[in-house]
Amino acid sequence: MTTVRDIIDQGVQQFTQANLCFGHGVNSAWDEVVFLVLHSLQLPLNTSREILKRKLTSEECEKIEALLRRRVVERKPLAYLINEAWFAKMPFYVDERVLIPRSPLAELIEQQLALWIDPHQVRRILDIGTGSGCIALACAHYFPEAIVDATDVSSAALQVAAINLAKHQLSSRVNLIQADIFPLERVIYDIIISNPPYVGEQELAELPAEYQHEPQMGLAAGKEGLVIIERILHHAARYLSPHGILVVEVGNTVDELLKKFPQVPFLWPEFARGESEVFILTKTESNKYF
Repeated sequence: MTTVRDIIDQGVQQFTQANLCFGHGVNSAWDEVVFLVLHSLQLPLNTSREILKRKLTSEECEKIEALLRRRVVERKPLAYLINEAWFAKMPFYVDERVLIPRSPLAELIEQQLALWIDPHQVRRILDIGTGSGCIALACAHYFPEAIVDATDVSSAALQVAAINLAKHQLSSRVNLIQADIFPLERVIYDIIISNPPYVGEQELAELPAEYQHEPQMGLAAGKEGLVIIERILHHAARYLSPHGILVVEVGNTVDELLKKFPQVPFLWPEFARGESEVFILTKTESNKYF
């Protein structure tokens, strides 16, 4: 009989031979296959390695093998195949109406951004471009005294965010708002946080097939990838409290950003879980330079 280890090895071989891209929350064929198998067996991610010895039923094998085949043939990210992704140690429903949660902002949120702001002073947070709602809901979870506003221009994305809002039972503290970046009503925030579209034209054209399944409006940001980031920078100060901070993921657009704004003293946090390009700007600096 086939064991869990057998089918994981089989899947890793298939994924490696197919030269799949692993850029949606996992870093290797092994990690993705393990996640696929555990999800199929309805087991938690922290399951003991003893599970590798377990024998699988024919039905379990068929279910797992079908998912493995779809991943290879369709080149669709696993999160879309199983409608689940994890962010900041929290599970989220996802489908092709939203980007798959994978932002390094999760690490900063888990730490309550404590190096840059006193968590006890945080009463209001704005998440720009919320998509699945993962950043907004994670902020609500890790800042239990805060109200979180989450904006997105896409009504389809907000439908997915609403599913996750109900899933995590945080509707009393999270407001979903259809808006183009900032809400129409001017509210003052202690934290403005965003993983906005920041992929430039050339990079977008060269992305692996897996990324073509994601909504392009969640990725594309003009020729240099700075269109949305610049709009956030030029208006954020109006919405920040005196001690407030702006936190934005910029990814591979970092060089273009620094070239365009060489005088701005962006802060660049270090990450324990790999390297990532995220800047932090205080209200004072934001007001001074923008």
